Amino acid sequence: MLALLDASLSYAYAGAGIGAGIIALGAGIGIGKIGRAAMEAISRQPEASTNIQTAMIIACALIEGVALFGVLVCLLIAVKR
Repeated sequence: MLALLDASLSYAYAGAGIGAGIIALGAGIGIGKIGRAAMEAISRQPEASTNIQTAMIIACALIEGVALFGVLVCLLIAVKR
């Protein structure tokens, strides 16, 4: 019985690690796409750069918040007994 408990705990840690990695990868891709779009928009319309940068920073902060929440959920699932 103890070996089964140890195995399930190991699977929980592995799943949490994989989930956190996928979440971080998704956040990185999302922020990269936002940055790319913002740079293209600034190069096309330089006079609107402050408005574009503000919107980009807000969007990146929201993505980071969701990613942090996702990683936290993964870690909480891993340590649940």
